Amino acid sequence: MSEKKKALFICLGNICRSPIAEAVFLKTIADAGVAADWEVDSAAIGAWHVGKSPDHRALSTMKKHDLPYDNRARQIKKADFDKYDYIFGMDRENMSDLARLAPGAGSKAKQLLLGDFDGEAPGKMIRDPYYDDGSEGFEQCYVQCVRCCVGFLDKVNKGEI
Repeated sequence: MSEKKKALFICLGNICRSPIAEAVFLKTIADAGVAADWEVDSAAIGAWHVGKSPDHRALSTMKKHDLPYDNRARQIKKADFDKYDYIFGMDRENMSDLARLAPGAGSKAKQLLLGDFDGEAPGKMIRDPYYDDGSEGFEQCYVQCVRCCVGFLDKVNKGEI
């Protein structure tokens, strides 16, 4: 049996975008029949929400789309850069933070902007809905994550990544 591929989704606090992306990717790989080939997680750049559940609006959005989720926020560790094959940032600031936090040359993980895999709007940032009043931004985040996760898995399956 070949080693599992490993993907880690990162956002600032690990309570909005990255948990949604994690849950979406888990469903994407399950629907594709390849869930057994993957290990998936999410984490935060900062430690503000470590140990907490995702924002209630993120949980509501995931529930609306039948995405089970029970992880708690955690902060990225140096070891993650060698454990994971792919680490996804949600925006350019996350990518800058990842570059700063990564150990020196030679770490295993490819650091990728999730929005680069959006077939409709490549390179677009995954919108941060944290400061929104309602849940509309969380729904937009979900829709973006679906397109990006499908696009990423397609590229992996074609051997392009």
